Amino acid sequence: MKTFVLVVEDNLANQELLQDWLEAEGFDVVSAGNLQSALNALEARTPHVVLLDVQLGNEDGLALSAWIRSNPPISHIPIIAVTAHAMMADQQRVVQAGCNACVPKPIDFKLLRGQLTQWLGAATTNTYYAPKPKADSPA
Repeated sequence: MKTFVLVVEDNLANQELLQDWLEAEGFDVVSAGNLQSALNALEARTPHVVLLDVQLGNEDGLALSAWIRSNPPISHIPIIAVTAHAMMADQQRVVQAGCNACVPKPIDFKLLRGQLTQWLGAATTNTYYAPKPKADSPA
């Protein structure tokens, strides 16, 4: 069974970039462009990890992080913020809001791969599919 990732990103180009990369890495991916779509996706299927844009247009992506953390059946899901707000104070705010990690934009896919490996390995047992680095992709 593939590891399931929910990507919550309002920018269509970033959403497609993340989805394409994750699928090439061997993940099963669903994307949501706003909070309501993300909530619908969470109700339909529990992801192994959430990649969350902190600023979803006029919506605060961190509200989704707080909602996930307040719901015991899914509160364990790792949340990795993917954000243009990469200053140290912003990263601290993101972690305080319930995210496990923060990856700045533009996305460093080597860093993102490392965060996914770290948090998925910590969150699952015996069901974790570890994507293998491809020969033509950076390690």
